[in-house]
Amino acid sequence: MTDQPKISIRNLYKIFGTKPHEMVPHVRAGMSKAELLDKHGHVIGLQDINVDMKRGEITVIMGLSGSGKSTLIRHINGLIRPTAGEVLLDGTNVAGLTGAPLRDLRRFRMSMVFQNFGLMPHMQVQQNVEMPQRARGDSEGDARKNALKWLERLGLKGFENYYPQQLSGGMQQRVGIARALASNPDVMLMDEAFSALDPLIRTDMQNLLLELQEELDKTIVFITHDLDESLKIADHLVILKDGVVVQQGEPQKIILNPADAYIEKFVNDINLARVLRAESIMTAGLVTNTHVDGQVDADDNLEHLIALSQGDVARSFVVLKDGVPAGVVKMAAAFKALVPRGSRKAQSGKPPRDDKQQQEQAL
Repeated sequence: MTDQPKISIRNLYKIFGTKPHEMVPHVRAGMSKAELLDKHGHVIGLQDINVDMKRGEITVIMGLSGSGKSTLIRHINGLIRPTAGEVLLDGTNVAGLTGAPLRDLRRFRMSMVFQNFGLMPHMQVQQNVEMPQRARGDSEGDARKNALKWLERLGLKGFENYYPQQLSGGMQQRVGIARALASNPDVMLMDEAFSALDPLIRTDMQNLLLELQEELDKTIVFITHDLDESLKIADHLVILKDGVVVQQGEPQKIILNPADAYIEKFVNDINLARVLRAESIMTAGLVTNTHVDGQVDADDNLEHLIALSQGDVARSFVVLKDGVPAGVVKMAAAFKALVPRGSRKAQSGKPPRDDKQQQEQAL
C-alpha cells in the first residue's frame, strides 16, 4: 500500500461572487470574511484548505451550519470548481477534469449518499440500486445480480419491488448505501447521510457503516455537524469554522488537546468518559516490574476503566492492542483526563492537588 493520500486538498479557496479570482489576493493578504463582503460584495466559502485523506480511512468533516463542509465535499467530485487550489485524487487534479474524464470519475470511482436519501420515487428499490450501474453501461444481468447482492447484505431482501415511500427512513437510507456500494467506487462521499434519521436508527446506521468499512476498506468522506457521530466513526477528523480548518487530526488527540476555545466548547458538551479510550491516555511501553491490577483493551473507554477500578485512583492496568501489551494506564491519569480543559487551566498556578482531590473533581 502506497503512503500517498487517496485524496489531497491543497491550498483550496472558494469565493462566491462575480469576480472571485480577483478576490483571492485580498483574502491571502488577510482580508476577513466580513470585510470582503462589505467592501467587494463577495463571500468566502472556503479559505486555504489543506487536508490529506488516507486510503481505507473514514475522514469526517465536521462543522456547524454555514461552516463550508458541504461546499468542500462537492469539490471532491467536481460538482463545485475551486476559485484556487487543487483537489488531487491519486495525484490527478479533479478540478482540471471536464467532459468524459469527469463523467467517468463520477460513474466508476466515486459514489455519494445524501441526507434525504436521493432515491427515485417512481423506481422500485432494486431499480434504484441498479441505476448507477445501468447508467455507466453495465449489462442488465450484472446490474441485477450486484443489486440483489447488496440489498441482501444490507438486510433488504424481500423489499426489491417496493417503492421508496413504502419504506421507513432507515430502510431508505440502506437503499442509498446499497446503491453507492453496488457501483464499487474507490471513494464514498456521505453528506449528512444520517442526519434525517431518528436517534436509534441513526446509531444502527453508524454501526452498519463501521461494520461495512471493516470488510470493504473504502475511502470514505463523511460530513456531519454532530461531534458524537464524528468521534464514533472518524479515523481522521477535520473541524471547519467559517470556511477555515480550525483543527484536524486523530479524534482522541483533538479531544485531549483542543486548539482553541471553539473546539473546547464542543468537547465540553460530550461525555468524555464514554469517548476517551485507554490507548489515548496510557503511558506507551511496558515496565515489567510495574504493579498492575489487570488488563484492558486499547479501545476500552474510561467509563469501563472506572467501573473496573471501582473508582480507585491508585489502580493501573496493562493496555493490550491486538492482544499485545502496548502500555500502562494509571487511573490517576484517567480521572485527570476527565477534568474539562478550562477547569485545568483555571487551576494553573495553584498548588497541585492529591489524587483524592483529582478524583473528586473528575466525578
